[in-house]
Amino acid sequence: MYNILICDDDRDIVAALKIYLSCEDYRLFTAYTGREAVEIARRENIQLILMDIMMPELDGIAATAKLRAESNVPIILLTAKSETSDKILGLNIGADDYITKPFDPMEVLARVRSQLRRYTSLGSQSKSPDVVTIGAVSLDDPAKTVTVDGEPVNLTPSEYGILKLLMRNPGKVFSSAQIYESVWNETGAGSESAVAVHIRHLREKIEINPSDPRYIKVVWGQGYKFEKTGRG
Repeated sequence: MYNILICDDDRDIVAALKIYLSCEDYRLFTAYTGREAVEIARRENIQLILMDIMMPELDGIAATAKLRAESNVPIILLTAKSETSDKILGLNIGADDYITKPFDPMEVLARVRSQLRRYTSLGSQSKSPDVVTIGAVSLDDPAKTVTVDGEPVNLTPSEYGILKLLMRNPGKVFSSAQIYESVWNETGAGSESAVAVHIRHLREKIEINPSDPRYIKVVWGQGYKFEKTGRG
């Protein structure tokens, strides 16, 4: 059974999300402010958080930042169509995905299942002993760890999935849609901005100079690749 935290100051939305998720084997927790969400996440063993952006006391962006500093638990933002800049900001500080209001129940379930699959696989042991090292970056998939110059790097499940895809295929160019489909297990239509944010976040964690990346390169008009040698 997975523990899922739903946080929104609109009690009707919380009630609707509880109905959507009640058909699955989930234990549901509820919060109505960002502060409550942080307190519950610290107290309970939460595996996924659905987080509204606009809330009193502590908004979803600030709450996500606090949670991400302490945990890699998947966070899906709940956003209005007008909150595009907030979506990008949320992804920048570590949110894994977002769902736009009004919700499609099937989309909510699909995104929750997708995030839980990746979070679970990230914490499980792989039968393959693959350890990929390119330049100073090493990805140990059985241990689900990444190091740069021997120092551990803390990645979210989404970031890890992207890095694993790119490092296992050095030199191969993947479009944003291909990355999204591989990592999120969903259609990649309209995924460019979400993937770009996660790529930027990855660069900030593994590159010496993220604005002049050594490893993760953009191939304009085509996508992204991981340099085979890790050199300019």
